[in-house]
Amino acid sequence: MSYKLLASPLQGFTDFNFRNAQQHFFGGIDTYYAPYIRYNKKMIIKGSYQRDLAPEVNTALEVIPQVMTADADAFIFTIKYIESLGYKELNWNLGCPYPMVTNSGMGSGLICNTEKIDHILERAHNETNVTISMKMRLGYETANEILDAFPILEKYPLKNVAIHARLGKQLYKGGVDLEAFQKCVDVAKHTLYYNGDITSVAQFKKMRERFPTIEHFMIGRGLIADPFLPSMIKADTTEYPANRWKIFKEFHDTIYQQYDAKLSGPTPIKMKMLGFWEFFAQSTHDPKKVYKAIKKAGNPYKYRNAVAEIIAAQK
Repeated sequence: MSYKLLASPLQGFTDFNFRNAQQHFFGGIDTYYAPYIRYNKKMIIKGSYQRDLAPEVNTALEVIPQVMTADADAFIFTIKYIESLGYKELNWNLGCPYPMVTNSGMGSGLICNTEKIDHILERAHNETNVTISMKMRLGYETANEILDAFPILEKYPLKNVAIHARLGKQLYKGGVDLEAFQKCVDVAKHTLYYNGDITSVAQFKKMRERFPTIEHFMIGRGLIADPFLPSMIKADTTEYPANRWKIFKEFHDTIYQQYDAKLSGPTPIKMKMLGFWEFFAQSTHDPKKVYKAIKKAGNPYKYRNAVAEIIAAQK
């Protein structure tokens, strides 16, 4: 059975700079989901969202916009906006686990509110023609929440339901719940996508064998930690290219230069790259030592030296 690999969105990381660089230097991803659009008090599309979804910076790959909201008007507003840019699909985020989101009744905190889910989907399908897909967790408190939501979802022609096989209250702690995901597979009428802890070729194979009817697999944190992973899965190999760290260095330098050009001052770029190195370090010989070295690099000159030393040490 054929399969597709999809890049799960991570706010603050998988914007168009990362997506384009990952596709150029590594490849392997069939579809990228853009980090969610979220509103404050006014329905205004922030400039960062506009820049991220601009068609001219997303020409070489398939991108699907995402929204996180619990408001039907905001949902409709988002649909009209992404349609004006030429997008045909909107993904609805009911998966975000962070308290600042869930405490507002959004993300995975919305899964238990089937009445609101029904209302938003009904309006969206009655008032627009856009394709809608879902990104969900098993629930926030219990894995029964998604099972209770399925009868509502089945009323609508959703393209798919992507499920991160954890509860919202877990955040990213603890293991994925494969038994609970299997229950979803057993009863869901919609096409399901699997998401959660695909961090190696071996782990991907395990998930394919465990869920033979699933044809779409989302990779989130594992993609940032190891941008080679999707292409290695596609090639069915655990062998990295001989010039692995040279390629990584070119990728790193590309996104560093792009972020440095648009962030003002040494502190913002330092914090931006420090966030990336929380993931990048996981693919090095000594993650703690690598992350500590990046954290200690107090200015751009020291940062570039630290990166050079880290990459030399990996070779």
